[in-house]
Amino acid sequence: MRWTWIDRFTAFESRRAATAVKCLSLAEDHFADHMPGFPVMPAPLILEGLAQTGGILVGEANQFRENVVLAKMTARFRREAFPGETLTYTTNLLDLGETGGRVAGIVKAGDDLVAEADILFAHVSRDQLPPGIPDEKFVFTGELAHLLKTAEAVAATPSAPAS
Repeated sequence: MRWTWIDRFTAFESRRAATAVKCLSLAEDHFADHMPGFPVMPAPLILEGLAQTGGILVGEANQFRENVVLAKMTARFRREAFPGETLTYTTNLLDLGETGGRVAGIVKAGDDLVAEADILFAHVSRDQLPPGIPDEKFVFTGELAHLLKTAEAVAATPSAPAS
């Protein structure tokens, strides 16, 4: 199973906010395995997508000088997410300090609120981690590093004028 739960960024404002989307397909394994006969996206995977969106926002705010890990999350769900829907993850950076950052996030499917969360991220050094954890276990390598490049491209694109 893959561990990147966002498909692309649609907006990115450094040190302020980030918006990403995840298109849900019935072809994804978790829809068959989670609740056979009732395909819904598992709640922890929805929250993981929100945390990845917010974690990239927190990491980018310090030019990735710090390792960012999820420290605490409080969440409330309003409804399930179904195959065929597109989830929109919106995060806003509330606080950023030496020890970490705090993000408020919401998840929507169209206009419907799916979930909302308050997420706390901590900055950790390599010596604070258990031995044997390779660098690629951090969020800012591999697929998520590529997604960040798309976020930077989105941020650099001027907005279209309002009609």
